[in-house]
Amino acid sequence: MQRTKIVDALKSTAFGTDVNIKGWVRTRRGNKNVSFVALNDGSTIHNIQIVIDLSKFEEEYLKPITTGACISVTGKLVESQGKGQNVEVQAENVHIYGGADPETYPLQKKGHTLEFLREIAHLRPRTNTFGAVFRIRHHMAIAIHKFFHDRGFFYFHTPIITASDAEGAGQMFQVTTLDLNNVPKTENGEVDFSEDFFGRHANLTVSGQLEGELAAMALGAIYTFGPTFRAENSNTPRHLSEFWMIEPEVAFYEIEENMQLAQEFIQYCVQWALDNCEDDLKFLNDMYDKELIERLKFVVENDFKRLTYTEGIKILEEAVANGHKFEYRVGWGVDLQSEHERYLVEKHFKKPVILTDYPQEIKAFYMKLNEDGKTVRAMDVLFPKIGEIIGGSQREEDYEKLKTRAASMGVPVKDIWWYLDTRRFGTAPHSGFGLGFERLLLFVTGMANIRDVIPFPRTPHNAEF
Repeated sequence: MQRTKIVDALKSTAFGTDVNIKGWVRTRRGNKNVSFVALNDGSTIHNIQIVIDLSKFEEEYLKPITTGACISVTGKLVESQGKGQNVEVQAENVHIYGGADPETYPLQKKGHTLEFLREIAHLRPRTNTFGAVFRIRHHMAIAIHKFFHDRGFFYFHTPIITASDAEGAGQMFQVTTLDLNNVPKTENGEVDFSEDFFGRHANLTVSGQLEGELAAMALGAIYTFGPTFRAENSNTPRHLSEFWMIEPEVAFYEIEENMQLAQEFIQYCVQWALDNCEDDLKFLNDMYDKELIERLKFVVENDFKRLTYTEGIKILEEAVANGHKFEYRVGWGVDLQSEHERYLVEKHFKKPVILTDYPQEIKAFYMKLNEDGKTVRAMDVLFPKIGEIIGGSQREEDYEKLKTRAASMGVPVKDIWWYLDTRRFGTAPHSGFGLGFERLLLFVTGMANIRDVIPFPRTPHNAEF
């Protein structure tokens, strides 16, 4: 018999028909006459109740049906007599795929801390919390592709292995096939990368932006969606060493159009979650963040406040003058910290904020310089509880200005000659931004730690699974 997913069985009204349900046991309870098994197959946060008449089965055969066991049940779909569910299955046949020793199975019916669940990341998708988070993660990926596809963007695959550092940060994972126990050296005693696989120093990418710009200057509007890597020794709840990035790039867009695209994009994704993940969001709202759904609706229903970095600094300085204490210094020229960003969003404006026109000294070399000669056409989207969720800019399209700026920031021109070429051959205004996928998921799920919105988090000293 063909299997019926639990998400479909729970919606069915075909009472009296035979169904086959497969899944993992969440709980088993009952008495000497009947057992009630809560079964879940991952298709929904809700379990289906399996009713087993113990007189129809050998007691010894049913012993392995404990929390964590995997079973297949064939029986009649009937209207439930109990509270909490509309349907249940009266078991006629039970097949046990695999038991789970209750003495050693770590996911027993009790509360587990999120920290403990990170230690068993291979099993945590079976919990209600992570089932909900990972279903929402899937839906956000679908929403992202649909948003851009419906607007005529092309999905462009940028390389994971690269010789460039888009951020100029230098915190990159090296990729090599050299024997680390016998590294070839040049006459100067430096590593001889000419003998490496690529014949040069190579790294895992921190961003697909630079290559994405090349595509935008040919295809018009593109987006990337792939893994990125940063070898930053950071153990905060907002940082990962491996994470996913969405980076649209659009030819002929200036900063205002870029801001509008960012707002529409993120509102679309949040609305998609509200429309398609209702049960999972309700669970997370009830369990972890009582204001989650209200906050998601607020973002969808309100325009984002737009102001310059300079205006934002004035507001923060006024807050300090009125007695508000920040851990980090406030002043024109500082790189805003999360506490500053969240103050603007949560305390002052009480809505998402788009900050623009940052000092050039604290932004990347490729951002277009404003006429004041001090600020660049950068834009950061700031969200409640998260701080910066999107960072972007209008890109510098002038060849000489870009070349000079790269050199001043220590970006070797010889390594980005191909990037500069787009400014030599048919240059045009263009803009783009980057959204950290896991930052979006933090906001949509209400989870507090970024390690809890990616299946297998990669952080310093942690690559267990």
